[in-house]
Amino acid sequence: MSENNPYSILWRQILETLQASLSPITYNTYISKLVPVDVEGTKIVLRTDTEFFANYIGKNLTDKMKEAFKKAGTGITDFELVVDGSDDVIFSSIDDEADEDFAAASVDPRFTFDSFVAGKSNEFVFAAAKAVAKAPGSGFNPLYIYGASGLGKTHLLQAIANYIAVHRPSLRVLYTTCEKFINELIDSIYLNKGNNRDRQARFRNRYRSVDVLLIDDVQFLAKKQAVQEELFHTFNALQADNKQVVLTSDVPPKEIATLEERLRTRFEGGLIADIQPPDAETKIAILKQKAYERKAVLPPDVLEFLARDSGTDVRTLEGRLTKVIFASKLHEKPITLELAATALNEAVSEEHEAITADKIIAAVCSFYKLEKDKLLGKSKKKELVQPRQICAYLMCEILNIPLVSIGEALGGRDHTTVIHSREKVANLVKINDHFAKEVEDIRNIILKQ
Repeated sequence: MSENNPYSILWRQILETLQASLSPITYNTYISKLVPVDVEGTKIVLRTDTEFFANYIGKNLTDKMKEAFKKAGTGITDFELVVDGSDDVIFSSIDDEADEDFAAASVDPRFTFDSFVAGKSNEFVFAAAKAVAKAPGSGFNPLYIYGASGLGKTHLLQAIANYIAVHRPSLRVLYTTCEKFINELIDSIYLNKGNNRDRQARFRNRYRSVDVLLIDDVQFLAKKQAVQEELFHTFNALQADNKQVVLTSDVPPKEIATLEERLRTRFEGGLIADIQPPDAETKIAILKQKAYERKAVLPPDVLEFLARDSGTDVRTLEGRLTKVIFASKLHEKPITLELAATALNEAVSEEHEAITADKIIAAVCSFYKLEKDKLLGKSKKKELVQPRQICAYLMCEILNIPLVSIGEALGGRDHTTVIHSREKVANLVKINDHFAKEVEDIRNIILKQ
């Protein structure tokens, strides 16, 4: 360390304290070679020889460093590490605290494996998520979970974070959404506060220095090339160190529009798990779990009533339960079938006749005055393709059967065609009121049969 360095005296005071708290090997290998190059307020900037040394110090010696700062009484409380020949910040002790706050604020402690109801439709993905939580980085890397909205993808993702927090607290876990990742990247590039290169380096360090990275809703990467570039390098950096990555999406990787081929192959290089809508038995189990959590008692006939015609997602199911519990408290009455029906503005009816794929096809054919053979045929005429897509959409919404079975019912089509049809109709319903009314009219015909 140069005697002319204006920060040498300050750094020597800190070094004396550090030397007393570290083993000689650690001190001589990592600390003694650090050179102070700047002081900004209560932060000292230190230069090291390599990025490896900087990452090691940041990950393993931060607490010792900050403790030494406090004991030395110099007014320094934090540090940043740069590599010789570059101004880019490799590690910041300030960011290290921010990462912990960020992760803790984002994960809901209620989302655990114990509170997740596993059934036939999701037992495979449940087992995969639990295996990753028990042994991060040792297999299924990345784990890519996809399925329609409201089926429990976020629950499983945060359950991994909560499990590791309890059983492997030494591991650094970061949960975020794709939207937050995008916004933070944009901020690191464009916000004119301080040194932009420092902001970008801190952003990269936040995501590349963790042991487990959990990103929700990666379908929002579509058409965002700059974000895909950043995530690609983050993904590579973590995998090179055997760190775990878990991703969720509404669609499989090949269904994300304009996803770069190199990123798609990374996503597909681990385990892809499809989470399916819950069957009737699982719906009732979910209702029992949610009712128990809210200290509500529901008779079996009410459970069956709430599960029936409740759509395919868990959020809708939980919303129906919430209305009934609220009505019970409002009127100070126990939950009965009559109270549940009133709360949902529905009439208690006789058992529905079983709805099948054939009945949905028949309803669509009748509505559009089409012949079944033509609907299920190979023709790509719009007047046939759109009703065919509506069939796929309604089967996904109403029936608790695999995508492969839906494809077979529609003339032996591939499950990816079913997914495309489902998403196509779902998007049209949002933007075309006339089309949305047609789909809803067909749904009502089917449910009232």
